[in-house]
Amino acid sequence: MTSASRILLTVCAAACCALLAGCQLKQDMAHQPKARPLAPSEFFADGRSERPLIENTVARGALADDALFVSKDSNSFPLPVNLQLLERGEDRYKIFCTPCHGLQGEGNGLISMRGMKHPPSFHQDRLRQAPNGYFYDNITNGFGAMLGYAAQVPPRDRWAIIAYVRALQLSRNARAADLPGDVREKLNAGGSAK
Repeated sequence: MTSASRILLTVCAAACCALLAGCQLKQDMAHQPKARPLAPSEFFADGRSERPLIENTVARGALADDALFVSKDSNSFPLPVNLQLLERGEDRYKIFCTPCHGLQGEGNGLISMRGMKHPPSFHQDRLRQAPNGYFYDNITNGFGAMLGYAAQVPPRDRWAIIAYVRALQLSRNARAADLPGDVREKLNAGGSAK
């Protein structure tokens, strides 16, 4: 290689380095000005970036959530259970619960069949006798391998899911004597109980 080509190669390399260094200075996302949560701030006199809550304010949605909240050991149900609530519960259950719990609540959903831990069946005595608040708390905060669904499922839909799970449990353990008279007649006649 001649000395002229070496000089030309060195100049080209230096120019490329200068261009790349300039690009990095302008577009390096790691060095952009930003505020990190809970980091000290010179903007406020107390030096905190996280501000205290304003007096006499209520977080958005907090009152609606409080109206439907029950303690974990409570067996009360804050909504009227009707066909509309059960249909909504079935719809939400199929979206959020069947991947793990399965369509019938036996803990054999597709995710469980692919190697994840199997959740317990809703039809075992322990869960049939568990209070409604237990289910509400588990849907809200999660339990074991199950993550909480508070961000995805609003409180009213959580109660709809619980109503549907209770209907699944009842359907599995119902006696013919518990059925309405017209349904019992169809069942005795060999017809469909629908």
